[in-house]
Formats: sequence, C-alpha cells, structure tokens
Amino acid sequence: MLKKFWIISLLWGAVTAQVLGAGTALAAGSLAVTPVEYREVAQTYSADGLVEATRQSTVSAQIGGRVKEILFDVGDRVSKGQVILRIDEREAAQALAGSQAQVLQAQANLNNAKAAYERARQLFAQKFISQAALDKAQADYKVALAQAAASEAGAGQASLAHGYTAVIAPYSGLVAARLVEVGEMVMPGKPLMTGFDSAEMRVLVSVPQDKLAEIGAHMNPHPNLPPEGEGTIAPSPFVGGLRRGVEAKVEIPSLKRWIDAASVTVLPVADARTHSTQVRVDLPKNEAGIYPGMFVRVHFVVGKANKLVIPASAVLHRSEVVAVYVVGENGAMKLRQVRLGETLAEGLVEVLAGLSPGEKVALEPVKAGMSGAKQK
Repeated sequence: MLKKFWIISLLWGAVTAQVLGAGTALAAGSLAVTPVEYREVAQTYSADGLVEATRQSTVSAQIGGRVKEILFDVGDRVSKGQVILRIDEREAAQALAGSQAQVLQAQANLNNAKAAYERARQLFAQKFISQAALDKAQADYKVALAQAAASEAGAGQASLAHGYTAVIAPYSGLVAARLVEVGEMVMPGKPLMTGFDSAEMRVLVSVPQDKLAEIGAHMNPHPNLPPEGEGTIAPSPFVGGLRRGVEAKVEIPSLKRWIDAASVTVLPVADARTHSTQVRVDLPKNEAGIYPGMFVRVHFVVGKANKLVIPASAVLHRSEVVAVYVVGENGAMKLRQVRLGETLAEGLVEVLAGLSPGEKVALEPVKAGMSGAKQK
C-alpha cells in the first residue's frame, strides 16, 4: 500500500509540474469554459439493467421442405408483409393440384347425385318407386354433398400450406439472427429467423422490495377491485400495471446519453429468492443507436437537492488521478485534483471537494492541457 501511495504521488507531481510550467503560456485561441455552480438536481436510486425489444420473435417453418431462397440477412431492415425466405414449393404445389382435382371430382359426383335425387322425387310422386328407393337417393345426395365439402376443405388446407412456402415478416423491424442456410431441409417448427422491432425498446431492471416505496411504486394487490360494500371500481395508481408518477431517466454509458423514460411498469410479482421486483421502463419510440442486450443504468427520481456540479466532460481521468483545468487569476489554466460524487442527469457530475462556486473550468481538458491556453 505504501509503495502504491508513493507511485501515485510521484505521478501526480510529474503531471502537476508539467502543467504548471505550461500554465503561464499565452493562449493562441480561447477555450470553452463553464462556471462551477449549485443546481437543483434530482436525487436518484440507480439500478442496472439490459435493453430488450418490446416486440421480438423467432419465425419458424410451418411446412417441411428445402430452403430455396433467403432474401434477408442479419442487420437488414424488413417491412411488414415482405417475404424473408422461400421454401421449395413443388411438393406443396403438387398437393394443391391434387386437392383441386378432388374438388372437381366431388363436384361432379354431387351434381350427379343431386340429379338422381330430383328424378327419384318425381318418380315417387307418380308412385313409380318405393319410399326406400327415394330414401337411398336422398342419402346418396347427402353423402356427395359432404364429400364435396370435405374436398373443398382439403383444397383450402393445401392452398394454405402452399402459402407457407413463402415466409412473411409479421411486423417491420431488423433481422437479429439467421438460423438456416440455402439448401437446408427444414421441418415444421424449425426456427428460421429472429427479428425485433427497433422502434419500441424497453429496459428490465430488478428493484429491491424495500425500494419500491422510495421510487414511488406502491404496489396495490387489488388495484381494480371496489372497496368492500361498494359497487363502484376504486381508483387505482395502476392502469394495467402502469405506475403513474414514477419518474425515471435511463443512462446509456456506451453512448454517453441520458433518456427520459416514456413510462414505468411495475410487475406485480416478487422473486422469492432475491426479494426483488421486476420493473419495466419503456423508452421513447425510435431512439437511434439502441438495440437489445445493451447495458444501461436506470435512475429513479426519489427527490430534489442543490448540489455543486460541473459537466462530466470537464473531468480529466489519468490512472487514479481525477482532475479539472481551472482558470487562474491571470487567465492561465491550472490542473487541480478534485473529488467527485455521483453522476447526474444531463451530463453533470457532483463535486465533493476541490472546487468552489464561481470558479471556471475548461470543458475540453485534453485540449487545455496540450495548449496551456490563456483565457480571453
């Protein structure tokens, strides 16, 4: 530990000496600065989570056959109703043709049986045939009628199966995975492609039960039941699980972005092992650069407080040294070590020590360090 302390001290001394030596240099051009100030910011409870698509599904084969053509690959955008894959339709086409031929045969038999039944009725009215002969003609007609209906149903099923040779996109989105190759034999139920709707994303996080009240998500086990003895539905803070009044912001560290949540849904089921509850945070539609599986951090607003803040972009990180460039009295940039608190929304970070309100820091610390510019 002592050795590590001396290494950090030597590193800090070298960096400070180099910067202080350049701090008196005159500026070739002005650098953007911002004041250190108190602001009313949100106090939050944070929970890590992953992005998932609201609509994500795997399309499977509904008939057997050989994959004939694949029209889309991973990353391609597909519109609803487009054909994404074709299965060899020759077998299905032959089955359809056979079913249609059976329909024609059954229709001919039906016409013949109907004509025979009509003749039998006329002959029976003239007392040329018995009641038994009339009953047989009527039965033959009903059998032919049922056979015609069965053959038409079979033809409809064959036509439907033939339509399954063209795999259709159920909704617009992106292809996430392709699970087959051209020429591969597939059977009903075989997964073909996985896709998701990139327009609608959400985040799933686990919140401890003792934090639900803090973030404003008071669970009501019977939100739509009327009070005992009354016949009207009681007002509820939930509408289909949607919690009114829960404010949350989603931080995406990889993109350095903050997004206001569109809505928050508290699932009314707790995990008995972890004693936590799943909370779904819906993102605004059509947010660019977001895809399923991304790591994010959800900040639930639990209150407001005045804190000394600076933009996170003004902070310089070098090993274990955290510092900012401060504008000195003579306009020169000087490196100063600071101690920071939590990261806040809108790209701000809390300052715990090292800066005073009213001081100005450089927004581009790397550029400030390279130029040693004097502010004008």
